Amino acid sequence: MLRRKPTRLELKLDDIEEFEGARKELESRKKQREEVDVVGASDGEGALGLSNDHKSREQMIHDRIGYKPQPKPNNRSSQFGNLEF
Repeated sequence: MLRRKPTRLELKLDDIEEFEGARKELESRKKQREEVDVVGASDGEGALGLSNDHKSREQMIHDRIGYKPQPKPNNRSSQFGNLEF
């Protein structure tokens, strides 16, 4: 393995401003989600709301990674091909 001198990283004012903006945006999103959760729980949508969130979250992940599940056929010809005896 080759050894080299450590690279010096400098923090610029633009980087700090960008980080602060992203952090504030994440905090505001988190507060909005908490408010929605509190309102949803008070409306009596407890377990029903969670199952819908789970489905939409799962669908969001599938969309993001490009996964498109295909149902598997349940007949024997699809499992073994077209074998004739």
